[in-house]
Amino acid sequence: MNNHFFDLIEHTNRSVFLTGKAGTGKTTFLNDFVKKTRKKHIVLAPTGIAAINAGGVTIHSMFGLPLRTFLPTTDRIDGSLANNIADLMPHFKYRKDKLKLLREVEVIIIDEVSMLRADVLDMMDFSLRFIRRNNQRFGGAQMLFIGDLYQLPPVVRDEHILKLCYQSPFFFDSLAIKDIPIITIELTKVYRQSDEEFLDILNAIRDGDVANIDFDHLNERYDPDFETGTEAYVYLCSHNKMADEINQEKLAGIKVDPATYEAKLFGEFKENQFPNEQFLELKIGAQIMFIRNDISPEKKYFNGKLGEIVALDENEIRVVLDGSEREIAVKREVWEQKKYFLDTDKNIKEEVLGSFEQFPIKLAWAVTIHKSQGLTFDKVIIDAGKSFTAGQVYVALSRCRTLEGIVLKSKITPEVIFKDNRILQFQGATIANDNVETILNQEKYDYSIKKVLRTLDSRWFLNEVEEWNKLSVTTKSIDTVKTHQLYIQLKHEVTQLGKIFEKLEKILFQKVALFINNQEEWSEIESKAKGAVNFFFTGIRDKVFSPLKEFYAEIKGAKGLKQYNEEFKVWLEDIEEYLNSLKNIHLLETKLLDEKNDKEVSMKIAKVPSQVLTFQLFEQGKTIAEIALERGLVKETVVGHLAKFAEQGLLDISRVITSDKIKAFEAEFNKNPHETLSEWKAALPNEFEFNEIRILINHYNYKKNKAN
Repeated sequence: MNNHFFDLIEHTNRSVFLTGKAGTGKTTFLNDFVKKTRKKHIVLAPTGIAAINAGGVTIHSMFGLPLRTFLPTTDRIDGSLANNIADLMPHFKYRKDKLKLLREVEVIIIDEVSMLRADVLDMMDFSLRFIRRNNQRFGGAQMLFIGDLYQLPPVVRDEHILKLCYQSPFFFDSLAIKDIPIITIELTKVYRQSDEEFLDILNAIRDGDVANIDFDHLNERYDPDFETGTEAYVYLCSHNKMADEINQEKLAGIKVDPATYEAKLFGEFKENQFPNEQFLELKIGAQIMFIRNDISPEKKYFNGKLGEIVALDENEIRVVLDGSEREIAVKREVWEQKKYFLDTDKNIKEEVLGSFEQFPIKLAWAVTIHKSQGLTFDKVIIDAGKSFTAGQVYVALSRCRTLEGIVLKSKITPEVIFKDNRILQFQGATIANDNVETILNQEKYDYSIKKVLRTLDSRWFLNEVEEWNKLSVTTKSIDTVKTHQLYIQLKHEVTQLGKIFEKLEKILFQKVALFINNQEEWSEIESKAKGAVNFFFTGIRDKVFSPLKEFYAEIKGAKGLKQYNEEFKVWLEDIEEYLNSLKNIHLLETKLLDEKNDKEVSMKIAKVPSQVLTFQLFEQGKTIAEIALERGLVKETVVGHLAKFAEQGLLDISRVITSDKIKAFEAEFNKNPHETLSEWKAALPNEFEFNEIRILINHYNYKKNKAN
């Protein structure tokens, strides 16, 4: 990853459009960024398949947006044609958990942004400003857009309607983007092609620079009567129907019996987002393509790699990879439908809603240009006829590693080359590759200090103390003398802390200004910030949180105080969140809270953990079904509780899992242990459930560790 590009997004609030020609590593950058960043982030995409491939969710599902065109106006418009601002607002009825999540997010990543329409981005902007109670564009959230505008454009059904408010359908012509200081960063090193002559042709086609396209050299690849013979070529088509017809015709030409593999669906997975065929019909001798990278350490195949099927079995398909004699075994893989949620520490986590399990291959004599995006081939056949839309000629040609690997069924003529000055103009005006270091140095110190101060600001505590006191005064069943004494004590503490914060804020801003003018060492600022974070952490914990928690422990469950305690609990949870946020606070790369203070802060009053109660009933001889009924839990939760005790070697697994399954798992564990739950599921017989596998993994890992 280019460290300057990463640092710019990580250490400033700049919104960035990250682009680059085909094969420059945009997807690699995205994957590396989400692994490395400390910022709370979500990954979105304009389409379902793009979202699954990017490991995120669709923009429409995240924000509950209508599918109809949006016009950012309060004027009345025909509701059958488009929505206006008034039509949009009723869609912003979000559950509490989604509101919390979108208020916490710091950076929103949108992948495959070439397909994102301007009006959809504006709807998202309206939603974020509403949710985050912040009238800055995108509610003040930082945006990272990733994609190549010269590839697949937005799909627009009613262009004449969109033109009423937008200069183009591209995301950069949204009202929101025009209002923020977005910069473009372009990845320039092409990893897919190395032939300079071919790269020059591709670049000229991408830019619509007809005068500099060597059509003669390109059309040397023209061969309308070409037959593939024994070599593995992929036919790139403009439409699904054409690709399906070629694949079915070729499959029918193989005179052996087919095998059909049905996808295994678990939980919630939308049909229009299936990453592969639900019923995959294959034959020995079929040309196939892998549709994802091998996640195992061997890295036997990659997304777009061709091969030929040599054997078909119920749980395994054997394939000889194109360009080698090597035969590999292919197992089913799992794609996941996800949603984002906030955990108790306000970290953004992913929850799997459902999964789609299927072999990661598809028939590949032909594939559509749309589905070839991001793939790399050695040999392709292209028919760049009149059905090709803007950007498709470039996408098709750039899928191939070399010009020699391309066969053209129709000549490439100037008529199928499109130049879009709107893209050139936007990128030309915002390109910042040469200024990244300057922008970073100008903005990162100020941004980092502001982020620390925003987290540290405790002035809101005073209002909470006053509100709690009003509640105490009007509540009958409370010890008013005790609450008043506590109120006086707390008011003094939080008032003092508020004054200290205001002094600190001035001092730190002065120090940053001096540092930028080379009159102060950064270590001085770091030391001051460290001292402040630890001072506020211990002060709030010991003088505010602890006395309130003790008081709550005394009155929890007291008669006549149900409403009072519910409101009191919300305040305690807010203080708990504040303290836990200080645990994760960094100034650039430096963690500010001392190790001695980095301990769990919890408002929970000690009680018997839920899993212990489950285990006690299990030890009494009760079945999983009986425990679930008695405790009002679902079966999966009970099994999850028991898995925790399997981790400690305390669970008699023979009471939960049949001996046949135990034997099958033990054999696989000793022979070929797997890393992830999905890999285990794929390796074991179908009747194994995920929860059973989790128990067995925990049990056998415990035995293995004990033996070592």
